[in-house]
Amino acid sequence: METLISHPVVLVTGSTAGIGRATALAFGREGARLVCSGRNAAAGAELVTELKKWGAEADFVAADVSRENDVRRLIEHAVARFGRLDIAVNSAGTEGTPGPLVDQTVQSYNATFDANVLGTMLCLKHELRVMQAQGHGAVINLSSTMRSRGNPQNPSYVASKHAIEGLTKCAALESSKFNVRVNAVAPGPIETEMLDRIAGGAAKIAALAATIPAGRMGTTEEVADAITFLSSAKASYITGQILHVNGGKTAW
Repeated sequence: METLISHPVVLVTGSTAGIGRATALAFGREGARLVCSGRNAAAGAELVTELKKWGAEADFVAADVSRENDVRRLIEHAVARFGRLDIAVNSAGTEGTPGPLVDQTVQSYNATFDANVLGTMLCLKHELRVMQAQGHGAVINLSSTMRSRGNPQNPSYVASKHAIEGLTKCAALESSKFNVRVNAVAPGPIETEMLDRIAGGAAKIAALAATIPAGRMGTTEEVADAITFLSSAKASYITGQILHVNGGKTAW
């Protein structure tokens, strides 16, 4: 992995499971210094133990990204611990409450948007303040294939991912003059616990896989590879973009 800076300082939110965890491990194996975050302290401790086995310097900070004080404390910890922040991966989020639009509640909408949209915005706010001041950085937000497609069974989640695309583009435009790049990765169906919850059973997952041109689900490691690429010097002229990692699902 050719990064902007040797042994970069990397922050990964939502790192205790799924894509976030795979991303932290991918950076750790390549020598990054990591601050990992999430709400599950036990899973965070296990992740740090695994990262240290690879020789990576790593901390875990429990945080709820929908709370600004938590986010501020998280970013301040990263800078105090390592002196700067080179890469941030905003992976924390939720699938929301599945169901048709007519059954959605204000409570389920708020929970989804607080985690996915407010959480991403607050992370961007405090990450970019550091990166703009230091004159470099790369941020990767987590979107979804559904940010470009509808889904009749999860309107709040789909809407939240559309919002993340808008935040990504706005942040990229604001930050380009500071040598800070902001992009998003939009995974398709990926083998995660979240997919298990959304799909609702092995038969439905198999049916979903049959709709993918690649003929299979993606892996969290494949998404992590896309994230590490977008954060590297090899992507130095890429900003404000949404990279689909979905086995061709949006090519129909």
